[in-house]
Amino acid sequence: MVLLSNFNAVLIEVELSRELFKSTAIVGVMTMVSRLLGFVRDMLIAQFFGVGLATDAFFVAFKIPNFLRRLFAEGAFAHSFVPVLADYKQQNDRQSLREFIDKTSGTLALTVLLLTLIGTIAAPLFIMLLAPGFAWNGTQAQLATQLLQIVFPYLFFITLVAFAGAILNAHEKFAIPALTPVFLNLCMIAATIWLAPLMDEPVMALAWGVFVAGVVQVLFQVPALVKLGLLPRFKVDFHHAGVGHVMRLMLPAIFSVSVTQINLLLDSLFASFLTVGSVSWLYYSDRLVEFPLGILGMALATVILPHLARNHATDNQKAFSNSLDWGLRLILLVGMPATIGLLVLAEPMLSTLFQYDEFSANDVHFAGQSLQAYALGLLGYFMIKILVPGFTSRQDMKTPVRYGMVAMAVSLGLNVVLIFPFAHAGLALATSLGAIFNAALLLRKLLLDQVYQPLNGWWLFILQVALASAAMAACLVYWLDVEQWSQWDGGQRALNLFKWIVIGGFVYVATLFITGLRLSHLLIRH
Repeated sequence: MVLLSNFNAVLIEVELSRELFKSTAIVGVMTMVSRLLGFVRDMLIAQFFGVGLATDAFFVAFKIPNFLRRLFAEGAFAHSFVPVLADYKQQNDRQSLREFIDKTSGTLALTVLLLTLIGTIAAPLFIMLLAPGFAWNGTQAQLATQLLQIVFPYLFFITLVAFAGAILNAHEKFAIPALTPVFLNLCMIAATIWLAPLMDEPVMALAWGVFVAGVVQVLFQVPALVKLGLLPRFKVDFHHAGVGHVMRLMLPAIFSVSVTQINLLLDSLFASFLTVGSVSWLYYSDRLVEFPLGILGMALATVILPHLARNHATDNQKAFSNSLDWGLRLILLVGMPATIGLLVLAEPMLSTLFQYDEFSANDVHFAGQSLQAYALGLLGYFMIKILVPGFTSRQDMKTPVRYGMVAMAVSLGLNVVLIFPFAHAGLALATSLGAIFNAALLLRKLLLDQVYQPLNGWWLFILQVALASAAMAACLVYWLDVEQWSQWDGGQRALNLFKWIVIGGFVYVATLFITGLRLSHLLIRH
């Protein structure tokens, strides 16, 4: 009987691991498609618009609704809505679930619509507060205001997209929500190629591309919701128990899941006082850091949140802890080589992707500095994606808020200190250090409360990853000649970048295998 019980436990372990790996892979692949199109989009923007007053104005204008989207819609809403939805699925009938979805959707839509109207009207104030350096150039401030008034409604549309995605993810339908961001990149690419040449101020085309993308993304989600039988029928009810619970959880969640995004917004604020181009350099370097973070970090966070919420709803604390352990191991396994790759290949990547026409070698150099600074915090960003759901899935929003405030204060203080010796790169470094500090606080709390109890084998696993990372770094640093990059054309740069990524990856994986790490070691254990 004991043998049979152990065999059944192994089967459950393998099946659950396969399910999570499959879901993470689906979200990761879809996200990778979106991110690759995002690079195409940014390459075209760099080629058509370069780096200057107009692009700085657009990036600030776009960052505001994009920041609010991450702050309010994707971040706070997902972390407050999904755990309550899991409870409704576990404890209530289908009719109660439908009523909860209908009334949450209507209440959320009305709230965000009012916020969108206010934001559009108050666009000049937003620009004054978040990019005060633009006031020194009246034309730039006015352009940024006009751009913001066009893109601000994107917040309303993308909130509906995030709501639909949360419903689909909670029902383990991950593909459609993960693929939806592709349409933002497609619309902006189309606007850059076909609309921009027709406009008096070409950069305005990007703003209209964002607006149209919001509408398209909403429509793309509808068929999946209809098939699931959960297309929301918008009803406003602030007094519904479930809606009230979500709203109460959302207020602290707005801050707890978005500390890094707040720090990035503060980076733009400080950068607006620096040399023209500083905002753009930070933007392009952040885009490269977001690539691995989006593929693995967002994929894991998307998949693990409903899984943890379900474990908590069924009071399976061991499975809860082991799921966190699995996520953290996967993060370290992928995050370390990604960090090394971004540090060593910073300028080759930027040169390959963006150094065309208006984007100069000087821009590559300065953007490379901030990319390396952001890369130092990549593991911290990754860990936050996994550790925050460890709290929010248990409907504990206060702890991440408290630690987030401390981490943001640390980052803000470091901004003031590091901006003088390192300019825009100092801002990126401050954000990275703040993220590492935030992740350390979250991990310490989960360990002290014994919510997360690490499984055996961590020290050996860390040693294996460290050795593989050292081998990869030594290979790239010793043989790679960065100085040659500027002498090649675009095709040669792309071919050599691909070559060195493959070589670095091969050395990393081969070293892991030699030191004894196997895929079976990453199974969730019970």
